[in-house]
Amino acid sequence: MLAIGVAGVVVYALRDGKASTSRTDTALPTVAVTRADLAGTTEADGTLGYAGNYTVLAGGAGRITWLPQAGDVIRRGRPAYGVDGHGVPLLYGTMPFWRDLQQGMPKGYDVLELERNLSALGYGDGMTVDRSFTWATAKAVRDLQKDQGMPRTGALAAGDVVVQPGAIRVNKPQAVLGAVAGGAAYHATGTERRVTVKLPVSQQNIAKKSARVRVTLPGGKTVNGRVSSVSAMATAGTTNSQSQTGEGTANATFQVTIALDKSADTGDLAGSPVTAGFTSNELKNVLTVPVNALLASSEGNYSVNVVNAAGTVRSVPVKLGVFDGDNVQVTGDLTVGMKVQVPRS
Repeated sequence: MLAIGVAGVVVYALRDGKASTSRTDTALPTVAVTRADLAGTTEADGTLGYAGNYTVLAGGAGRITWLPQAGDVIRRGRPAYGVDGHGVPLLYGTMPFWRDLQQGMPKGYDVLELERNLSALGYGDGMTVDRSFTWATAKAVRDLQKDQGMPRTGALAAGDVVVQPGAIRVNKPQAVLGAVAGGAAYHATGTERRVTVKLPVSQQNIAKKSARVRVTLPGGKTVNGRVSSVSAMATAGTTNSQSQTGEGTANATFQVTIALDKSADTGDLAGSPVTAGFTSNELKNVLTVPVNALLASSEGNYSVNVVNAAGTVRSVPVKLGVFDGDNVQVTGDLTVGMKVQVPRS
């Protein structure tokens, strides 16, 4: 076998020093030459993880009586941690509460944020979602407090809830049971799967925002995603005392973040190494053959064995173009529908 590296993709072709001569072995299976759209890929190593990085603070007074475990996912309305025997619910928002929320208080965005959450959780019949804390808001708060096992006061102190941008996944607990509330309870991430890749600055052209990416997981399974962000700042490569001047700049990389499709099933593989395949070249309606139909000579030339209707086999030289999965673009004396030999599977 001869390994061929093309645009970061490693493929394999049969090695045959007589590829340019006629062949009479018709026992091998055949497949048809086709026309198709191909997309060449450049592969890079990455790491599977989750979007976002958050610290959940245990505010207010009392002692911590419950903590979630690493890997737990907490959504709106569910306890983010427990204090004095009751849950402290998670609410969604962009701004943490900084003052006590109660009827008669001045209007504010924090009230709007609270009422949006109460409404999303099914509380607040008769409540208008705005910036005013009314008697209807207080009633909705009491209903929330009842379900959480909290004292039913109709008011909320700043530390009575946890506010984060969305659902969170517990990463590493920091606090311990019985500790006085205050400080970090645990670190968390978002729940959206993502892949981070560091690409050489010379490959900036292949990482475009929203571009499709195919990610290969441990074990060979592939899932799809899109480039969600590209760092605008490069990081110098590692250097040591033996490094040449400017070597760190030459090895500089930039970070690319890939958001995986919501349907992607990655299992419990957070932190695992993956391979990201970036589309580097797209061609429309080109002649293609399976990669395993290629025959490589010792001189580095390629051919395919074409079988005609009479069963005669002839070697046809080809030039290679874009590789896309199991197929490769070819140019030569070929037409659509011709049969080319492939190895037995």
